[in-house]
Amino acid sequence: MKSACATGSNALFMMRSFVAGGMNECCLAVGVDIMKPGPLGAADATKGPKGPRKANSMDGQLAAMVSKFPIAAAPINPQMFGNAGREHNEMYGSNPDHFAAIGEKNHRHSINNPYSQFRDQYTHDEIKASRMIYAPLTKLQCSPTSDGAAAAILCSEDFVKKHGLEGNAVEIIGQAMKTDMATAWEKDAPDSCIKSVGFDMAKSAAQDVYAQAGITANDVQVVELHDCFSCNELLTYEAIGLAKEGEGHKLVDSGNNTFGGKFVVNPSGGLISKGHPLGATGVAQCAELNWQLRGECGPRQVKGAKVALQHNLGLGGNVVVTAYRKPAEWGGKQPKRRAPSRAMGVPGMQSRL
Repeated sequence: MKSACATGSNALFMMRSFVAGGMNECCLAVGVDIMKPGPLGAADATKGPKGPRKANSMDGQLAAMVSKFPIAAAPINPQMFGNAGREHNEMYGSNPDHFAAIGEKNHRHSINNPYSQFRDQYTHDEIKASRMIYAPLTKLQCSPTSDGAAAAILCSEDFVKKHGLEGNAVEIIGQAMKTDMATAWEKDAPDSCIKSVGFDMAKSAAQDVYAQAGITANDVQVVELHDCFSCNELLTYEAIGLAKEGEGHKLVDSGNNTFGGKFVVNPSGGLISKGHPLGATGVAQCAELNWQLRGECGPRQVKGAKVALQHNLGLGGNVVVTAYRKPAEWGGKQPKRRAPSRAMGVPGMQSRL
């Protein structure tokens, strides 16, 4: 299956549906990607290689963006998310320093992740001074092209008990998959760069998940969200309820998005530093949150993590939001697992952005 950057989470959603519906006791969700060098979507947004470009699912979103910001000589994805960030600056008073602070945080988090593509720490000034991709996004605020794979087993409670896997088991307590709302592309909707990159579908999915799980954002301790670009992390704070709409930058200022704060967002380093192999990202986020809830993350462990939230976005548009919890009745069970492979933590991996 293929749902752009949300492909891995769609695999999780499908496998969970099979188990929940009684079709299967145990399923395996696998995500893998081997990516070509260079940015995604670098083709001209108005022309194809042999004349006028054919219509595609992004036309409405592109039209919304072009109504506010002209197409530039830059990759189209950074333009879409960068312009959403610029719109947030204009509407709510955030500024490029907030986006750079998110990039600094995620690179800092990845230092303690052996699976991360990058494990270098940068200062806020170094983040801002790296090569400009499309204002306000510099290179160190953009996810790199990556190779990677991840897998997750989804099974029924009966299967867990039958095989003595209580020590390993983490429960999905809520999950929702949404596609773009009409507000992202409909001609009669007010043009909004923020909405064109999936804000409304993420908000709707998060609300459904909280209702299913009987929780609110305040019950969550650890989050892995889709920081394809630093601007999108800030926007997602608001979409999934970590901050009020228009106040995502205040979460950055308060430090409540990192260790020692209210939420720890992207302890893995996120897409920006851990890497973003498109087909694997959703499953890799799931793996990180399962390790966090099992208390297996060593120096990047979020203390007291009991409830975790995942957000995985595919532009154009699809999003999956999932909430996880370690069942209290199985809390004393010891996990059965071998030491994880270090294959993804290969020294010397370089960005191909």
